[in-house]
Amino acid sequence: MTHELFVHGAEWTVKEFFVYPNEFIYWSIQIVLYPYMTGLVAGAFVLSSLYHVFGQQDIKDMARFSLVFSLALLPVATMPLLMHLQQPLRAGNPLFTPHFTSAIAAFGIVFSTYALIVMSEIWFVYRKYFVEQIEALKGKGAVAGAKRALYRVLAMGALDVSDEAVAKDKKAVKILAGIGIPVACFLHGYAGFIFGSVKANALWMSPLMPVIFIMSAVVSGIALCMLTYIVIMEWSKLRHKGEAAEIGGAEIDLITKTSRYLLGFLIAAITLEILDLIFRGYTAMKSWDILRSVMYGKDFVNIFVLQYGCGNLVPFILLLMPRLTIRRAVVALVLVLFGVFMMRWNVVIGGQAFSLSFAGYMHYHLPVIPHNVETFKEGLGGALLVGITPFVLFWGINKVLPSLKTS
Repeated sequence: MTHELFVHGAEWTVKEFFVYPNEFIYWSIQIVLYPYMTGLVAGAFVLSSLYHVFGQQDIKDMARFSLVFSLALLPVATMPLLMHLQQPLRAGNPLFTPHFTSAIAAFGIVFSTYALIVMSEIWFVYRKYFVEQIEALKGKGAVAGAKRALYRVLAMGALDVSDEAVAKDKKAVKILAGIGIPVACFLHGYAGFIFGSVKANALWMSPLMPVIFIMSAVVSGIALCMLTYIVIMEWSKLRHKGEAAEIGGAEIDLITKTSRYLLGFLIAAITLEILDLIFRGYTAMKSWDILRSVMYGKDFVNIFVLQYGCGNLVPFILLLMPRLTIRRAVVALVLVLFGVFMMRWNVVIGGQAFSLSFAGYMHYHLPVIPHNVETFKEGLGGALLVGITPFVLFWGINKVLPSLKTS
């Protein structure tokens, strides 16, 4: 038994009944967070594109905020993979040797393309602001001078802010946002493709998997942007009590309008997940017995109570009720994010819960207190590090690219 301690996954895998000796829960919390974080990136970008491409003026303020937030989430999308890899220094190899014979290598190409689209779109959105800051910070001290130099670098010599130049910027933003929508969907849909194409796993192999991942990604991205926006605006109220009524009125109006888009994508995500569940039961392949024991037995609480109940049904009712309030919206958004996380958990962890012998089970115990580097990376510490990083990045980026006026 001692040799198993050197196998990746042995420290957090508990086996039950007949399980092959070489079977463990190899994909842990970081692989749960990987599709979750990439989904947040794609969802935030889709929300910003609703304004830039489709001209939805009612969410204009949220669009700029979500675009900058998408940039903060972008580098964190690959962070769970780097935490999970045994040889993280090799992570750059797919980027230098691009090809489409591997899903991971193709991801490198799509991710790089998407990153260029996001950064280019942000540059066109903020180019006029860069030029204005270059003029506004002139002759205001050393700190202002350093910031002015930064804006000069970001402006890249494009200092024309005439009406014609600004119109061209807006046209470029619309084109980039239009191209970015399918790229963002493909960025996350490929994660579902990775799971759905694994023939050896009965729970993952489904043609609906990529579509389910895309829809739930948009739901989670919109929910996180709305929740972060509310937190920032509420914090602004505490700092500027005299402006609380004005800010609060604009805030609830924007949240109410954005929640309508969230409801639409949430309905689509729930419908696809239920359709997939019904399809599995109807086809009832030879692996259905073990799948049924996992879904309706071992993981019943995780799937039907936490994911579908708390994460889908309850927030759907809360958002559907008339006269939406900020408190009710916050509760609904937290539950939506929790529901999407549980969906990822049930796919990744639940897909490894049964042995390929179809006669045994494996249980994943999240390492809470790490005793080595491996249990930190694949435990609660690594998960919290991934979860906190995008907010730290957003705080820094927002100092240069202000996404909201809260003062």
